[in-house]
Amino acid sequence: MAELNTGDDGGGKGGKVRSKKSNAKVDLTAMVDLAFLLITFFMLTTTLSKPQSMSLGLPDKDDDPSKNKDIKVDENRTMTVLLGEDNKLVYYMGLLAAPIGGPKDMAFGKDGIRKEILSRKVSVVEYTGNKSKGMIVIIKPSKKSKYKNLVDILDEMAITGVETYAIVPEFTPEEQKLLEGK
Repeated sequence: MAELNTGDDGGGKGGKVRSKKSNAKVDLTAMVDLAFLLITFFMLTTTLSKPQSMSLGLPDKDDDPSKNKDIKVDENRTMTVLLGEDNKLVYYMGLLAAPIGGPKDMAFGKDGIRKEILSRKVSVVEYTGNKSKGMIVIIKPSKKSKYKNLVDILDEMAITGVETYAIVPEFTPEEQKLLEGK
């Protein structure tokens, strides 16, 4: 363990006591062991920050266009969200030619699109009578929209519990006019 050598023999020449330079050696092995134990303890007990990510399943790239079939969905269950430049968000429920709700400009956040999604989600469940057949949201980001807006709307899907949504980067001419405000 720790050892302290003072070099004191107890005897001297002729009864004269000379003060000798003390040779003090301190063994620091225990201190180094303690330091490594503390480092190991804190490394094992602290939680490292985990990257926050949302799992987004994307389909495989299919080169055969004959396999692509349009899927028909009930327009009463479908909400389309258009993302434009300058944080513009426009939604409509159903088909654009005969919308059930909208088209309407909305804001992001709890008093904007989140409130609308939650109310439409309840009305869709009442319409279908089945909780498993919930609302379908089609997210259409334009080329001028910001990546942050897409992340924000995906966060809204997670917060509101919408399980079925799709990101479609294709616009009809009517939707393009709607985003441009014409």
